Amino acid sequence: MEVRTTRFGVIDIAEDRVITFPGGILGFPDRTRYCLLEPGEDACFFWLQSLEEPDLAFVVTDPSLFVPEYTVPVRKEQMDSLGITGLDEAQVFVIVNKVGGTLTGNLQGPLIVSTTSRQGEQMVLAEKRWTTRHELVRLETGAQAASA
Repeated sequence: MEVRTTRFGVIDIAEDRVITFPGGILGFPDRTRYCLLEPGEDACFFWLQSLEEPDLAFVVTDPSLFVPEYTVPVRKEQMDSLGITGLDEAQVFVIVNKVGGTLTGNLQGPLIVSTTSRQGEQMVLAEKRWTTRHELVRLETGAQAASA
């Protein structure tokens, strides 16, 4: 299927690559169909591209790459709605933002995607240990890189 994007033009994806978020993503309840675009084989950041709105895409990552102790408590009813029996049947992503010279991840609102049903849900964690702007990595600016 063809997907129109403002960042990458028209791209072709297989139907089985469509991820459905029946409840949408926070702030975008009516946008329920997405695809995950991988910029390279060894990439750790991906684009979660809306299939319904060409200019809506989120940079996402697997939080365990940056915060190994991060876990997502998933209730039985949430697992049932995703069609999974445990997190080993799902992939966890967080939305990434650039704040100044830092990439942050929304660890309070992870995205859980079933690897079999391709159903997704954004969780909202009550635990205050994680924030919506948890530091993942500091970026070097040109001046910092030159002086190193």
